[in-house]
Amino acid sequence: MTYQNYSLKQLQQIDAAHHLHPFTDHKELREIGSRIITHAKGPFIYDADGTEILDGMAGLWCVNVGYGRDELAEAAYAQMKELPYYNSFFKCSTPTPVLLSKKLAELAPKHVSQVFYGSSGSEANDTALRLVRHYWALEGKPEKNRIISRKMAYHGSTIAGTSLGGMEPMHKQLGGAVPNIVHVMMPYAYELALPGESDHDFGIRAAKAVEDAILQAGADNVAAFIGEPVMGAGGVKIPPMSYWPEVERICRKYDVLLMLDEVITGYGRTGEWFAAQTFGIEPDTITTAKALTSGYQPLSALLVGDRVARTLVEKGGEFYHGYTYSGHPVACAVALKNLEIIEKEGLVERVKNDTGPYFAQALQERIAGHRLVGEVRSIGLMGAIEIVKDKATKERYLPSGSAAVVVRDHAIANGMMLRATGDTMILSPPLIWTRDTIDMACERIAKALDLADADLRKR
Repeated sequence: MTYQNYSLKQLQQIDAAHHLHPFTDHKELREIGSRIITHAKGPFIYDADGTEILDGMAGLWCVNVGYGRDELAEAAYAQMKELPYYNSFFKCSTPTPVLLSKKLAELAPKHVSQVFYGSSGSEANDTALRLVRHYWALEGKPEKNRIISRKMAYHGSTIAGTSLGGMEPMHKQLGGAVPNIVHVMMPYAYELALPGESDHDFGIRAAKAVEDAILQAGADNVAAFIGEPVMGAGGVKIPPMSYWPEVERICRKYDVLLMLDEVITGYGRTGEWFAAQTFGIEPDTITTAKALTSGYQPLSALLVGDRVARTLVEKGGEFYHGYTYSGHPVACAVALKNLEIIEKEGLVERVKNDTGPYFAQALQERIAGHRLVGEVRSIGLMGAIEIVKDKATKERYLPSGSAAVVVRDHAIANGMMLRATGDTMILSPPLIWTRDTIDMACERIAKALDLADADLRKR
């Protein structure tokens, strides 16, 4: 029986009876009922009522080539018929992860040429944490096991991912984090820059927080620094261009590994294949997932730099780590076809040279001046809109985050899917967006801001 045999109300009732959603207030959701998304095409999603919604989040930061790509469905079907599954244990492999590994090594920064597969970004960050600590143990320095991360970072929702991340509400529910992980200030100039401080100087100061943490712990005790090139779920916080080169310099100075979490930024989001290339840095590990398959299959790839990989291979013996679905042949077949589409259609170059700059211009010209907007910022096709009560003082509405939810709800009601994170509206659309799509998005966002403003003035 297919879902078409059920009414919307029946689907909502079954959902409420049996389905626990991620990051959800379940009591609230079950009172109002889930929005049931039934199909999608190109940049649009459609719910059970037939409402067309422009997807400003690419699903959940992942559907880079848009919805309804027959090529990806056909790649999955062909692989399922030939070999639906076999594992990468027992000294075995299958063709698609072999070929995907070769392709990823070609696209990644030159010093990164090894790949370890999982099914999610959370799994990939778990792997990265284990691998980095294992690396230092193999090098005879097991005491180098502290990881420096940042406040408001998001590195997944497993125990290790939550511990690496810097979100306090997640930590409170964890009931005990992985030890030896510390969090420093984030490069969030809108709220943390000092009066009169330039972007360049703020970037250097934010990077110095990493150095201070290394010195406080002792460099001989610090394994790595982990960070998202652009903080995603924490509110699309884009660092000044001075920040990452300085962080890299500090890491090299104290022999601390540099781990990049590119689960969101990987595969074209910033106008390069990887944000490491956008910011001109050479990390030791790069965590990727999401857009690797454009969300059509669950797959993650931890890209491992030559320094770490060489030690693992030459000194490591057996690495006691892996997953049933590591290198799943169907997921890897879809990833290969997805990367082919991105290349064939020139989506990375389009973001860099056309839609990314136009997106930034459109946000500045059509959204930044609104009374509710304290700041807009973007990089590639990734943007943020700060919601404020007072533009001059940056005062927020209380309780924290309440105003952004009002904007979000009006946006969705008017055919624009946005996400509210704290007091920030965030966007991460499919890379297939055109200038016309960006114009449509700005028109709908502006309308949502007007409607939200009218509601908020009544408070």
